Amino acid sequence: MRKRSLPLRTKGTETQVVRAGQPRILVIDVGGTNVKVRVTGMKEALKIPSGLTLTPQQMVREVKHALRDTSYDVVSIGLPAPVVHGHPISEPHNLGPGWVGFNFVRALGRPVKIINDAAMQALGSYKRGSMLFLGLGTGLGSAMIVDGVSEPIELAHLAYKHGHTYEDYVGLRGLQRMGRKKWERQVGKVVEQLQRALEPQEIVLGGGNSKKLKKLPRGTRLGDNRMAFVGGCKLWTAEHDPRRFRR
Repeated sequence: MRKRSLPLRTKGTETQVVRAGQPRILVIDVGGTNVKVRVTGMKEALKIPSGLTLTPQQMVREVKHALRDTSYDVVSIGLPAPVVHGHPISEPHNLGPGWVGFNFVRALGRPVKIINDAAMQALGSYKRGSMLFLGLGTGLGSAMIVDGVSEPIELAHLAYKHGHTYEDYVGLRGLQRMGRKKWERQVGKVVEQLQRALEPQEIVLGGGNSKKLKKLPRGTRLGDNRMAFVGGCKLWTAEHDPRRFRR
């Protein structure tokens, strides 16, 4: 049975206006729990359930069904996997198989740009200087932007302590295993460690679980998952030079 796409509420002031001559951009933000879909001009995004069995074929089928009455010209996809030159180079840990080498252009019938999901939200959240983005969701997304240039950075599966990774501690598994208070302390320790190592001017904490933080670590600000759609649109805007975003 097909799972129903659910509306994701957004503020009315954030509704994008489609200007004459501008492409209608479909942004697909693929997460371990949901795939969030929004087309330029839509007042609401759509959420499609994902998970460990979701394949790219299923994702495309669900997106097309959800947008069967909506037109779009180009597509941006944020994928929770390392992406080099617009192509995923390894399979997402929290999804089904088949993402590496999948032809999204053929499947969607539109020009497609693929980027790491954390990098897409980072692009939407970026203001100036150096910024580290940490996505606290099903896993741990990470991206760093320095003077407008994205530097590839994959922290999730690096060793952290006791034979476990950063994602094991600050991702969803860590939250479920330790409980919110201990998980929040670990987030603070990870932030402090990365501040010393990378020296960003600010750290943005995004992802669905960032809202569970009662107190933000020093030097951080809370992100907004809706910034992923801003980042996805920036990939197709004239003022954004894709050569400056290497991920």
